[in-house]
Amino acid sequence: MGMNDFSRAAKLANWFEYVTETGSTNTDLIRAAGRIDSPDALPDFSVLVAGYQTAGRGRSAREWIAPAGSSLFVSVLLRPNPAIAPDSYAWLPLLGGLAMRNAVLRLSGPAHDSEVKGVAVKWPNDVLIAEADAKEFGGHRKVAGVLSELLPDLSGVVVGAGLNLTQSRDQLPVETATSLALVGIEASVEEALEAYLTEFRGLYANFVRANGDAVASGLRSAVVGVCESVGRRVRVILPGNIERLGTAKGIDSSGRLTVLFDGESAATSVAAGDIVHLRHN
Repeated sequence: MGMNDFSRAAKLANWFEYVTETGSTNTDLIRAAGRIDSPDALPDFSVLVAGYQTAGRGRSAREWIAPAGSSLFVSVLLRPNPAIAPDSYAWLPLLGGLAMRNAVLRLSGPAHDSEVKGVAVKWPNDVLIAEADAKEFGGHRKVAGVLSELLPDLSGVVVGAGLNLTQSRDQLPVETATSLALVGIEASVEEALEAYLTEFRGLYANFVRANGDAVASGLRSAVVGVCESVGRRVRVILPGNIERLGTAKGIDSSGRLTVLFDGESAATSVAAGDIVHLRHN
């Protein structure tokens, strides 16, 4: 598969490369990015795509492996210009998750469009699709995940994403995962990439134009509107493997999930931790 197959998607990037196989697109793009003060530093919105990853990672260093050609593996380098406050970087993984969720709707075609039900984001950035027999994620299965990593010189962030496209049920490593094919959506890697970068670029441009203000750009309200975590009973697994139960109330201006833990009178903002969706009673 050559670069010509990605000609439309490549036009959405300021630098674009496709590789047949690699360990991790995030690792490669971070290495290739260089320091911002270097003449050969990659520009904002550089994109690296792989046909297959041998050392893909999810959140909390979990392994992410999929059969060759069955998934979209893509990393996007974000070096906001003009620069935004580093505190705003926390919103970039949420932006990536929202972009992927919107891309899945785009790929579902005009026959579905806004009628597609149950495509949502699980905080901070997993993309879920409702399936009747799903036992976890509150009746959903995960179709895509996002992993963001800060550049060593703090000049930006690399947002990596994986989207399951064609896997059958027995090709998926866990019961909690699904693919677009399993929910009746047919999409090639090229189509998925174009949809994702189109959605990502639009959201990102608005965010940078608003100086990284998630409220002013509309990013916060958009994420809250499609976040399945908000309003749901959740189990929060905090650093140190501490588990607490509560109800997710919202997302604050810093992108943290606010949770009213059982027995407490005020909500707590959770910046890091795994969120387990509990079924509605």
